[in-house]
Amino acid sequence: MKSRFYLPLLFTTLSGCTIFKSSTSSNKLESGLREHVSFLADDKLEGRRTGTAGEKLAMSYIAQQFQKNGLESKGADQYYQPFLVNEGIEMKEGTTLTISKSFSEGTVVTKKLIINKDFFAFPYSASGPVTGTATTGLHEIGSPRLVDINEVLEDNSNNPHFDLAGYIYEYSKTAKSKGATSLIWYNPGKKEDKLVFNGKDKSPTVDIPVLYLSNAILNEITKEDEVGAFSFDGTVQLGEKMRSGSNVIGWIDNKAATTVIIGAHFDHLGYGEDGNSRYEKKEAAIHNGADDNASGTAALIELSRMLKQSAAKTNNYLFIAFSGEELGLYGSKHFTDHPTIELSTVNYMINMDMVGRMNDSTRSVTIGGFGTSPTWASLINKPLATKNQKNLTIKIDSSGAGPSDHTSFYRKNIPVLFYFTGLHTDYHKPSDDADKINYKGMVQIVKHVSGVVKGANEKGRLLFLKTRETQTTTTARFSVSMGIMPDYTYSGNGVRADGVTEGRAAQKAGLKAGDIVLQIGDYRISSMESYMQTLGRFKKGDKTKLIYQRGAEQFTVEIQF
Repeated sequence: MKSRFYLPLLFTTLSGCTIFKSSTSSNKLESGLREHVSFLADDKLEGRRTGTAGEKLAMSYIAQQFQKNGLESKGADQYYQPFLVNEGIEMKEGTTLTISKSFSEGTVVTKKLIINKDFFAFPYSASGPVTGTATTGLHEIGSPRLVDINEVLEDNSNNPHFDLAGYIYEYSKTAKSKGATSLIWYNPGKKEDKLVFNGKDKSPTVDIPVLYLSNAILNEITKEDEVGAFSFDGTVQLGEKMRSGSNVIGWIDNKAATTVIIGAHFDHLGYGEDGNSRYEKKEAAIHNGADDNASGTAALIELSRMLKQSAAKTNNYLFIAFSGEELGLYGSKHFTDHPTIELSTVNYMINMDMVGRMNDSTRSVTIGGFGTSPTWASLINKPLATKNQKNLTIKIDSSGAGPSDHTSFYRKNIPVLFYFTGLHTDYHKPSDDADKINYKGMVQIVKHVSGVVKGANEKGRLLFLKTRETQTTTTARFSVSMGIMPDYTYSGNGVRADGVTEGRAAQKAGLKAGDIVLQIGDYRISSMESYMQTLGRFKKGDKTKLIYQRGAEQFTVEIQF
């Protein structure tokens, strides 16, 4: 500070040294960012899908970088914090089905069916044997029952609100009491039923096995002049489909009373197996996710190096590379539910997600969470550019909730910031590659984050404020919203609200965080997919009934979109 009182010539000399050091520092920072993104977005990591070998390579790399930068491990297992991802229900290897038919001349045709081609079990099916004879059009007590889907489709052909999946489930719930030992649905008509195995359907299990049989199989083994009596022999075995992910956590312990958390997710889409790709071609392709989110992870690693070397000791620093973000904030939610430090000591959290595609002309970056603390205004708007670089163009979003990991911390009443340079045509496509990253732009993002952190060190404990909440989808898939923040990690029936937006339809109908949406109108909600499909059936101004569960009780209310 004393240098400002020196003679002008000396000031100019020192200023030149400062610019030179800044340039050297920027070059080192850019080199590090480029190295990290190049590794994380390499084909050999196969898109870093949660639970894969490629993701484990990324985990190991991040842990090595944390260790190299002098960070202590702060996971549950050294640098790692493992967690499980419940992907729903899957048909186990023991699920089999054989169909036989006897003909009048004494011949018998038997065919072993191929799972997911010739037949599948509904995800709410009971596990158990499927044995006995069933006849089309005849429902005998104590035997399997063949049920014609075409009949109900024809009966409801003029009903635009007919929910076939809901009808099949409701029928299946009462079939045992009517004498069926199993249900086998088939469609001999021309109306498409669009039924497929949906492991995300979390409907409660019914009492008997329930299957779908391809009508082509029945036609294949049936002669035109023969009645439709078939013998079945098989077994349904369903179970939860689980995979594991792991956060990577490093720690700078300054023996301070408060801790700053800086995070970025490192998982991506793999080959697009989870249905969240925007890639339209049929052949599989690696989604390298250079911007989403190798860029944020690279920034995280470099910030850990910079803050470890910093003289600032007023906060501890916890660096978290999250897994499972692309599946629904699994990693960050797991950390906030199972923190490796006391959450009460957390001062604030900064999240970086997709910070690699800054436009050189606009130099624009969106910073979310601006409204989660009154302190942010004095730090975000403060010019942080040096003499040889321009200021960033800051776009402000006040909301503390959004489609990334800072939301999990905002839910715990922690001030947050969210850095994001914007969507682009390569988002969630195989073309999001390392050669398209603006590394010089990333340097400016990292320096801005660093400047905010250093500025916040002088502010002490930040005050938390609740903000408005935004819809967490990135596409306009429906025209109405209930105003809930779904808990994507919830594995039960329905959709659980992780948060409810003030003044929106759900809040006006009386819903609170933790409530479980079971039905909207005539549509049963069994998964996130069915929830979104159902919202697509309504328009603004529509009124309908809503059934939700709170604790052990169910409530029916009217909701208006």
